[in-house]
Amino acid sequence: MVLQQDIIKIDRKKIFINPFLYSRKLDEKTNRWLRKPGQISLSIIDINRNRFYPEINWEVLSLNDKLFKDSTIELFLKTIEIIKTFNPELNSEQFSEVERLLVYHKKIFFEKWSKKYFIKKDRLLSNQQRKLERADFINKWQKWVNSKETKKLIIPFFVIILISILIGWFLGISKNSCNPYFESNSINKL
Repeated sequence: MVLQQDIIKIDRKKIFINPFLYSRKLDEKTNRWLRKPGQISLSIIDINRNRFYPEINWEVLSLNDKLFKDSTIELFLKTIEIIKTFNPELNSEQFSEVERLLVYHKKIFFEKWSKKYFIKKDRLLSNQQRKLERADFINKWQKWVNSKETKKLIIPFFVIILISILIGWFLGISKNSCNPYFESNSINKL
């Protein structure tokens, strides 16, 4: 056996341990199945927890850590299913070696991919939530501005503002018509 990045060679046959290298061979439905977590039941994932993470005490993990680890286990299970589908000639010994190398070389990659997926999903959900809140805020203001009571109130309000601006302008300008800075130069010559 020769391991070269994401490829294992067994009996001169290349076996990909990275499931995303099969993406050209997969139809759209299977590709979506591979990339989207939540396609395998939690009971199957629970059974396989110790198979892929024997060193972890699952009771002390937070919910987010369990979610990341469970989606990683799901990605392992999907990858194993894809490898079985594309390489049916593997015997049990060869397949167990492929599985061991898969877990050894792809655990960190699968964990990072799972975290990125959930971070991206959370970001999309928060963006949608902000858009909904913004649309709701604008809708409420539009309803308030378009109501009859508001329209009845706005016209007198702007009239009062306009009258107060005019009164202030007339009172302020009439008292400042003679600016002391523009007096004749006779005072400056002394």
